[in-house]
Amino acid sequence: MDITFTGRRALVTGAGKGIGRSTVRALRAAGAEVIALSRSPEDLESLARECPGVQTVCVDLGDWSATEAALSNIGAVDLLVNNAGVALLQPFLEVTREAFDRSFDVNVRAAILVSQVVARQMIQRGVGGAIVNVSSQASQVALKDHAVYCATKGALDMLTKVMALELGPKKIRVNCVNPTVVMTDMGRANWSDTQKAAPMLNRIPLGRFAEVDEVVHSILFLLSDKSAMITGSCLPVDGGYLVT
Repeated sequence: MDITFTGRRALVTGAGKGIGRSTVRALRAAGAEVIALSRSPEDLESLARECPGVQTVCVDLGDWSATEAALSNIGAVDLLVNNAGVALLQPFLEVTREAFDRSFDVNVRAAILVSQVVARQMIQRGVGGAIVNVSSQASQVALKDHAVYCATKGALDMLTKVMALELGPKKIRVNCVNPTVVMTDMGRANWSDTQKAAPMLNRIPLGRFAEVDEVVHSILFLLSDKSAMITGSCLPVDGGYLVT
């Protein structure tokens, strides 16, 4: 199944590392023009060297006003991947206001703002488009020390569904992907301890964590015309974790 995005313009948030960075590379390889957004200038500089032609935007999505300003002249966007996210893990009884606010600012509020900017210009142009939100299996299952993170991802799932409901008549599709642990550099560092990983792996029928490309392929499918009748869906990329 060949997927091409020639003539399409895509915006990817959280593009400096991991899933976001790999999504930028894959979209470029499939012919899209890509705008990569990250708060790290170093990551964006190295990405621009790696993928010539990528437009970069450096902004902290936790800052609403700065994000609005950064996106004010972004131009036409046909495809959006809301990938930016933070995971500030604390036991429930130790959750701080700072961790709560930062988590919801980046994981939920930023997705609303960026999607508003993109969807409004799609509607003004009279064209449809596709939005993919990167959620998590943590939206649907309780994980120790993940109270705030799970709450943000549950919110993102329901945001996806409401966006799909309201934007569907404008021919804008909205879906999300819900990965298990993904073997990004951070994922490998955090889950290389076999004792820590074993309980999670034991709940995954396929017996392993997800590779980055497996999540990226799912994102590209949902962005593409191959999924033209799919909207409001939350696609698990979890090896069966949620069926156990």
